[in-house]
Amino acid sequence: MPPLVVAITGASGAVYATRLLEVLVNTGHEVHLTISPSGKVVLKQELDLSIDLDNFQVSHLLIDAVKSTSDSHLELTRELAGVSSGDSAIRPLALKEPGKVIYHHYQNFMAPIASGSFLTGGMVVCPCSGSTLSGIAHGVGDNLIHRAADVHLKERRKLIVVPRETPLSMIQLENMRRVAEAGAVVLPAMPGWYHGVTSLRDLIDFIVARILDQLGIQHSLMKRWGEGDSVV
Repeated sequence: MPPLVVAITGASGAVYATRLLEVLVNTGHEVHLTISPSGKVVLKQELDLSIDLDNFQVSHLLIDAVKSTSDSHLELTRELAGVSSGDSAIRPLALKEPGKVIYHHYQNFMAPIASGSFLTGGMVVCPCSGSTLSGIAHGVGDNLIHRAADVHLKERRKLIVVPRETPLSMIQLENMRRVAEAGAVVLPAMPGWYHGVTSLRDLIDFIVARILDQLGIQHSLMKRWGEGDSVV
C-alpha cells in the first residue's frame, strides 16, 4: 500500500481527523501527517489534545493513547471522537501489524511530501479551513500543506479537501470550484442520516467512510444505501 498524506488545519471538525487517523493506522497504512498552527489550536479547543508542533509525538494525537488528562475527561473525549481500542469494524482479520504515522513540520519544505517524486496513494486535508482552501485554490506555497496539495494536483494524484463551514461565501464557493476543476475532490463534512444513526460516532464515521471510499480503502464503518441491516 502506498503511503497517504493527511493534513489537519484550523477548521472546526478536528474529530474527523483523529478518527480518520485511527482508521488508517488500524488498517495498516503509513500516514505522513502535517498540522497547521490553527489546526493545533482547534485540536485543543475541541478535543483537549495538546500538540507540540516542534516536538510532536504521535501518542499525543491518537486519543486512545492519551494519558495526560483525567480518566473521566478522557472517556468523554474518546466517546466524542468515536475512538475505541481493537475496533473490529476497521481492523482487517488478516492484518497483523498496524500502520504508522510519520510527522512533518508544516514549515519543513524538505519533507518528502513536498516533492512529486515521493509516491503516495493520495492526500486528505481534514478538516480544511477556508484559508487553506484558498491557498490551494490559488497555488500559494506558504507552508508544507499548500505545497503537498499542489504536488498532488500537478501529479494528478487524489487530493481530498474536507471543508466544514456554513454558510458559504461566494469566495469560498469559487475556491471550491477552482480546486475541483484542478482535480481535487471537495468532500464537505455533511453527515448523512440514512445509515441507521444511533450515536455521534455514526455521524463521524459517515464522513470518514466517504473519505476512505475516495481513497479506495475497504471498510465497514457504515451501512450503505439499500443494504438494509448488512454492512460491507
